[in-house]
Amino acid sequence: MEGGVRLRAGASKWDVREKVWDYLEASGLADFPRPVHRRIPNFKGSHQACCSIKQLDVFNRACEIKVDPDKPLEGVRLAALQARKTLLVPTPRLRTGLFNKIVPPSGATKEILRICATSQGIKEYSVPVGLDGKARVDLVVVGSVAVSEKGWRIGKGEGYADMEYAMMVSMGAVQADTPVITIVHDCQVVDIAEDLLDDHDLTVDYILTPTRTIKTNCKRPKPQGIIWHKVSYEMLGRIPILKTLRYREKQIGKDVTVQDEHSDLANANPPAALNQKAMAENTRSQAAMGSAQIGQHYVENDSLSPRLEGSGMITTVYVGNIPPSVRVSELKCALREFHATPLRLVWQGTQHRAFLDYKDKATAESAVSSLKGLSLGGNTLRVELAKNQRNKGQVEINSQK
Repeated sequence: MEGGVRLRAGASKWDVREKVWDYLEASGLADFPRPVHRRIPNFKGSHQACCSIKQLDVFNRACEIKVDPDKPLEGVRLAALQARKTLLVPTPRLRTGLFNKIVPPSGATKEILRICATSQGIKEYSVPVGLDGKARVDLVVVGSVAVSEKGWRIGKGEGYADMEYAMMVSMGAVQADTPVITIVHDCQVVDIAEDLLDDHDLTVDYILTPTRTIKTNCKRPKPQGIIWHKVSYEMLGRIPILKTLRYREKQIGKDVTVQDEHSDLANANPPAALNQKAMAENTRSQAAMGSAQIGQHYVENDSLSPRLEGSGMITTVYVGNIPPSVRVSELKCALREFHATPLRLVWQGTQHRAFLDYKDKATAESAVSSLKGLSLGGNTLRVELAKNQRNKGQVEINSQK
């Protein structure tokens, strides 16, 4: 027990969180936004704790710093901007990517820099950094609910800080010796049983409080990358950029089997008749392509059965922002990987776009959801239902081979 927070023997991670949140509220240490429960808690004295980062050599040497968007870390974001360092902030819940880079306007005053460091400033003065943005993070600053002097950290329970770090490892943005700092109130520094930690949990090298700077000398290894067997399909859907990283790692031969993949595939095997139908569609499409050049349009008048053509079921998905360097084969490979293979694919590479035809609207919407956040050739693709659905009897196609 330290700082007034009493933990019982055998306390779980959730017990630790609840005790810290309750103590901050009951002792009058909690600060806006309130209540602090289920958050990385803000606390009275957070700005003072943040300012002490300026005394650390690891901060002064750093050129590019990743700081979480939590309120108690606002002072660190301001310090980084004032020191003219590159400031990266994770996108909220990683919905649209991994980082946003804060770009203050030219000649920004102290007041504008203060705004840039806030959650509102992150929205107004930031630009997204793609997976191919070549981020090289020198220092990582994360929020915590609780942390031990040994450097063992407990977050709010959603796993975003751990996943952000693992993703940075995967994209080569951090190295094994990249220092990690957390900012907490003194009462959040508690004894944490080592058996509560898992191999995906991020540890910290420095703890800054309003009264202390603690160098943990933590020897426990940090995550070595994304632990795919602990990632669920639900998480892949919630964090679209994970799908792109998984695709990349699979391309270089890594095992990227997710925790529920085997059961999902077993339940998703289509009936044999549908398999035969898909094979027939592919055969006809490949025959239509012949030896023609990529980028041309093809019209297959008789590929749709009268039943399908008359029903108007086919739904088209638009894929835009395709870089000139990307080949149609790369898009096809990604479509297969994300289980979004269309009935037909129209490739318009010179116009940086493609059109995907699916059997019905539900399948098309599922494909849009699966492909959301997909990055190819350094660009995040724009994927949405086509605004103008084309005539179903004159469908321009290209092969899916």
